[in-house]
Amino acid sequence: MKRKQMSRRAFLNAGGEAAKGSCIILTLPMILTACEQANEARVNNDAFNKLSAEEVLEYSAIAARIIPSDETPGATEAGVSYFIDTVLGDNMEEQHQILREGLSNLQNESTAQHNIAYFHLLNEVQQDQLLMEIESSEFFSTIRFLTVAGMFSLPEYGGNKDKVGFELIGFVDQHAWQPPFGFYDADYAEKGE
Repeated sequence: MKRKQMSRRAFLNAGGEAAKGSCIILTLPMILTACEQANEARVNNDAFNKLSAEEVLEYSAIAARIIPSDETPGATEAGVSYFIDTVLGDNMEEQHQILREGLSNLQNESTAQHNIAYFHLLNEVQQDQLLMEIESSEFFSTIRFLTVAGMFSLPEYGGNKDKVGFELIGFVDQHAWQPPFGFYDADYAEKGE
């Protein structure tokens, strides 16, 4: 099956949209620091620092619906839950509380609609239906942003385990590049400038 390649511009635009509505906004240095710490925890198979066992299961299930595993690896294989745990461990108690409340509301809806107390125990159709109902919430926007950030970060900094995020978008990670580096550079070189 041939995969459609996303342009760099489309990917960056989509990444910016992922942060919209999130209660957590991260700068690039914050993402890199969180990724590095998350990677160490993931590689060492450390216990989660901030997330409870229940939260790990629930947030992992939500992330797996945001970037599912199919023909290509998804958020589960990328180790996104370690990234979320690390981000929440850095003076983010207020934001963590927002996520706890959002998760509690999601679990209440799971119980009310499906008589199942935990989101991760629902089937994929039920999970998708509940997530569509809350997709404009701050809770969902935050989990989506953290999932995307953890999925496409540099693998050595956490998330994106085994470069599955890079593979998904067709990014070739190599030690050095030769000019022209990209579309704009090739155009520039072609004009002789």
